[in-house]
Order: sequence, then C-alpha cells, then structure tokens
Amino acid sequence: MSQNSVLGRCVEHDEEGMQLALEQARYAYKAGEVPVGAVVVSEGVVIGVGFNQPISTLDPSAHAEVVAVRDAAQRIGNYRLPGATLYVTVEPCTMCTGLLIHSRIARVVYGASEPKAGAMHSALQLPQQPCFNHQLLVTGGILADSCAELMSSFFAMRRAGKKRLQQGRDVGHIERG
Repeated sequence: MSQNSVLGRCVEHDEEGMQLALEQARYAYKAGEVPVGAVVVSEGVVIGVGFNQPISTLDPSAHAEVVAVRDAAQRIGNYRLPGATLYVTVEPCTMCTGLLIHSRIARVVYGASEPKAGAMHSALQLPQQPCFNHQLLVTGGILADSCAELMSSFFAMRRAGKKRLQQGRDVGHIERG
C-alpha cells in the first residue's frame, strides 16, 4: 500500500484513524526515521498524510504532524483546517502543538505519551494555556501500546546497530594494537 493510498478513506472511529497513522509511522521506520505517523481527517475523510522525515529531507521541521497538516492544507487550498482532526502516533512536541493551534485543527488524537517532550499532557500542557485564541480538544492513549511498541522496536534496533558498530571498532582497535 502506498503512502497516499489512505487519502480519501473514511474514518468513523478513533481507532481507525490511529491505525492509518500507524501505517504512516511504518513508512518512517522503513526509511530509518523515528517512526511517527499522522493523518488529518475532515468530515470523516482523510485529507492529509505524513510521517517523520527530518533526516531524509534535511528539514528539522519535517515532523509527521507538520507534513500531514501541510499536505491537508495544500489539498483543500486553505492554511486553516477548522473542524479537522489530526491522528498522530506519539504526543506532539511544542513545535507541532503550535502548528496545530495556528492551523485551527479542532481535535488532536494521539497514541503514545511522550514523557520528555510531549506538549499536550506530559511535559507541557500547551493547549490549556489561556494565551492562545484557539483551543484544541485532545484525546490521548488511542492504541497507545501499538504506538509505543513501534517506537520501542525502532530504538532497540538503533541501539543494537550502534552496539554492533562499536564492537566492530573495538575489534579493529585490538587487531591494530
């Protein structure tokens, strides 16, 4: 299934939206990026998709949420997405939370909490700050175990790769020694 094959799909329940976001996260995983995926749904239909790609695009802002919101805005011809819901596999960071507020997303549904950098509930609670003129509805914990497992698997694979690389360097150092 291609990344854009989910565009136009109907989403009736939060679990369906999160399954589609997980599909996007798997694209990031396969690309060697931190596996976060996102989809934007408006009136029950997917209008934007994205997955983390800051490494491959050399763009530090290319988080899944940013990519999905940009995709949706381009498709509907409006930088604001009133009434839309963003499904994302991991709790958004401060940058992405700001984007979601400014794009007027109505609702954010995330899977796994992000204790160190989550800006919705965990480390910060940006949507509840009174300084913003737009309030987001936030639902967390949808398919949290599946979302967290994908992240854990990715980082375990990455640690194992670094360990193998380090062991190779140690062997080379010993042989030359």
